[in-house]
Amino acid sequence: MAKTQKYSMEFGKKEKVLNYACQTYQLSRPNKVGAVMMLIRECQPKTIQEWERWYFENAYTAVKTPTKITPNCLRELGERLYEKITEVVIPEWQASFSQLTLQDCMDYIYNLTINRTFGGVFRQAPHPIFLLLLFLSRSPG
Repeated sequence: MAKTQKYSMEFGKKEKVLNYACQTYQLSRPNKVGAVMMLIRECQPKTIQEWERWYFENAYTAVKTPTKITPNCLRELGERLYEKITEVVIPEWQASFSQLTLQDCMDYIYNLTINRTFGGVFRQAPHPIFLLLLFLSRSPG
């Protein structure tokens, strides 16, 4: 069986923090890095080098006034990510970790399972079949 080549770098346990902060501060959204999935489908690259070259030639931010994305743009986003992690995420998490109790964990699991599930049912649009059955059950005769 042929071994699949990996192109992504390994970040170990840091990956969770990097991913959390990147998502929380929306640093990998199309308005920052372009519509990456659309771009790679358009490119149809055979090699990572082809994709990298094509991306930097064709990628623009998805905003009202698009800006060409350069390696420097990605470097600046990396710097912003580092600042957010070191200046916001780590201090917030350290405070949270020092205050976390067993009761918090038990309450969180209960709340997630019971309260949020129940609340989520009412936020979702009812399925049309449910509405039809409800209507039929309340119809006279």
